[in-house]
Amino acid sequence: MRAAACLVCLAGLMTWAGGAAAQDEPDAFARVVVAETELRSGPGITHRVIYRAERGEAFLITGREGNGFWLQVVLEDGRTAYVLGDTVEPVAIGEDEVDRPGTPGFFSPPALESARAGFAIMGGVFDKNGYSEIRPAFVLAPAIALEGYVGMHLNSEGKGILFGAGGTLDLAPDWAVSPFLHLGGGGYKTVPNEDAFVLKDETVYHARAGGGLLISLRWRILIRIEANNTVLFTEDSYRNTQGYFGGLGTYF
Repeated sequence: MRAAACLVCLAGLMTWAGGAAAQDEPDAFARVVVAETELRSGPGITHRVIYRAERGEAFLITGREGNGFWLQVVLEDGRTAYVLGDTVEPVAIGEDEVDRPGTPGFFSPPALESARAGFAIMGGVFDKNGYSEIRPAFVLAPAIALEGYVGMHLNSEGKGILFGAGGTLDLAPDWAVSPFLHLGGGGYKTVPNEDAFVLKDETVYHARAGGGLLISLRWRILIRIEANNTVLFTEDSYRNTQGYFGGLGTYF
């Protein structure tokens, strides 16, 4: 029994030592040694360019493709990319080295620097009722996007359809958590049920203003949290409504 216990302890010690040695092994990075190189979605020049890296940038190596010596690397936003080995220099960098590049974490910088368009699906509360909205976007600059939107909310007497366009200003487009402001306007159509008594079929104008947070995760996934005030109005009347909603989106 004593000999068996010693063998178990020795095996555990060897396993721990092996794990510690593996943790001490430095990670392999691909450091760009040319003025600029293209990182593609697959191992070959026929694949789409998803990032352009400049001299000195480094990326964690996760694999190697034999054809044409392409290295599989990970971008800061968590996406997998491929870089031609002739344009980079593989280097080993330990955890405690000062010049170690950042490796992808749960959060990542947003894709606003290179994005041209985006899309979001939102849900929440509008005018004290359930609400959902689809919001495509066209990115003019890292901090500025033009957005269209179509939303619907339901109540006991019918439904309302909100539609329009506006602009979003990101106050910190290079932060993983960025506050933003939003202004928009358009129309609002009510569609009553057949047995509705109060709600009537009509279309009015709306203007809305608000803001919230864009939370950027890996793989270009965005969490969007927003609150706004919407004014529904005609030539003769107006009323204020509030909206609180959140959802998922992406920039590409």
